[in-house]
Amino acid sequence: MLSVALTGNVAAGKTRVAELFRRWGGTLIDADQLVREIQTPGTPEFAAIIARFGSEVVAPDGSLDRGRLRARVFADPAARLALEAIVHPAVDRRHEQLLAEARRRGARIVVSDIPLLFESLDPAKFDAVVLVDAPEDVRLARLVKDRGLSPDEARRMMAAQWPAERKRAWRDPAGRGPLVIENDGDLATLERRARAVWDGLVSRRQA
Repeated sequence: MLSVALTGNVAAGKTRVAELFRRWGGTLIDADQLVREIQTPGTPEFAAIIARFGSEVVAPDGSLDRGRLRARVFADPAARLALEAIVHPAVDRRHEQLLAEARRRGARIVVSDIPLLFESLDPAKFDAVVLVDAPEDVRLARLVKDRGLSPDEARRMMAAQWPAERKRAWRDPAGRGPLVIENDGDLATLERRARAVWDGLVSRRQA
């Protein structure tokens, strides 16, 4: 089994590439989905979040008000670190469970979609790292237009992640860097570039 980490800074286009990899045969593990699962009412992590941030991050239906919580943590680095300390260990445990299950099922390529890969994990634990990247001004415009964020909120969200240049420069102990998919064109261009990377992963799995 080839274990692949897929990452990219916010609004770079990672979600689109994840869907393409799934369509082409990859087994997808979505870290954001794992976060949502462990933040549901009744979990220890939900209780810990409410204890730390208060009832104002609870929506009227009793679920977590993710938008309000996001605004809190991106405005306060200490709050963001506190949230990560609650969430990341549980996500990592569940991720390892899903990897083990995929291996038992005989999955050939498992793609772990992890937005904060470099910030929260050791990328070298994966067989390959795929980084989706787009120019900073393009990502900012997408956050404002597509997600309805203010420019200031979008910039704070972007600043909470490692800059793309630092991620592109990363090397594993064998000297291998991430496989970069540039997303500075249209969807057809992105799909073509993603396919080239996917075909390379398939060849590596078959070698």
